[in-house]
Amino acid sequence: MLPRSFRLLVTGGGTGGHTYPALTAIRTLQGRLASAGSTLDVLWIGTADGLEARVAPAEGIAFKTVATGKIRRSSNPLKMLSAANVKDMARVPLGVAQARSIVSGFQPDVVLATGGYVAVPAGLAARLCRVPLVLHEQTVRLGLANRKLASSATRIAVSSESSLSLLPAEVRERAVVTGNPVRPEVLGGHSDKAVEALALYGFDRRLPTVYVTGGAQGAQQINGVVREVLPWLLANANVIHQCGPANVEELRVAAAGLDPVLAGRYHLTGFLGSELPDVLALADVVVSRSGAGTLAELTALGKPAVFIPLATSAGNEQAHNAQHLADAGAALALLGEVTGPGLCCVIRQAESR
Repeated sequence: MLPRSFRLLVTGGGTGGHTYPALTAIRTLQGRLASAGSTLDVLWIGTADGLEARVAPAEGIAFKTVATGKIRRSSNPLKMLSAANVKDMARVPLGVAQARSIVSGFQPDVVLATGGYVAVPAGLAARLCRVPLVLHEQTVRLGLANRKLASSATRIAVSSESSLSLLPAEVRERAVVTGNPVRPEVLGGHSDKAVEALALYGFDRRLPTVYVTGGAQGAQQINGVVREVLPWLLANANVIHQCGPANVEELRVAAAGLDPVLAGRYHLTGFLGSELPDVLALADVVVSRSGAGTLAELTALGKPAVFIPLATSAGNEQAHNAQHLADAGAALALLGEVTGPGLCCVIRQAESR
């Protein structure tokens, strides 16, 4: 028998990879509880400057912040002792005290942590308050925050079977393979709606459509290599290029000299919002970074993809993510040096799948 109200404290964020899985879990749990005649009370602990600070209030979710610290990692141990790291780590005890006060006051039934630096204070507070802690790991390899919290967790949800062997032996029995939560709206797109919403009337529907994205802020590396091969791309495909708001003008200038027919096949935008599901429905190939959320969504959609991992991602996790899918034959990955000819080659391969 479910209680009339279930209290869930969520922590995690900083990026979409940590934020959107948490939001999808909240929405799903709300729906299941409602169908059983129960309600969900949610409180989200995050950082003031993380994506979660915008997402949670927009979804009507109560939101509180705590102090946290970011470890700037380096292969040189001496560089780990930087002034910035020392200063940030000194904030963690304050964050734990703040989180403990919040957990004690809210009295959740469960704490769900989806990673990011803010998850550490709240996860430790759950342990101190003897509240069950559930971790969710989006990447193939365990993120730093979840590694630190694994011994305190009641359950550890991982996205891949291959992640199980990477867990400490003493916590492996608490792990379960759940995959990554995928936003339902991503799965319900319609290609014709993308054409209407973005006015893609110059597109040649006999050609494949390539969707290029570097994430919400764009990616200079991806933008640069696409600019290099843009005439070739547009001779063979329509292109929707989500380049990041700060990069639109530069790329618009670069595309100004295109033949008008080719220019009609190129849609440049800084950001995609509610149109994203429809763009994904229209796309025949997606060129993107290889964050965990992106992998989960493209895999669920069965979209051919070319991944260009962010080389500076924590623990090189994006390269591991991309390699994992490439090894399974589910995607193509550009690892190491990324060149225009290399991108053209893998796009041809992806289109032929």
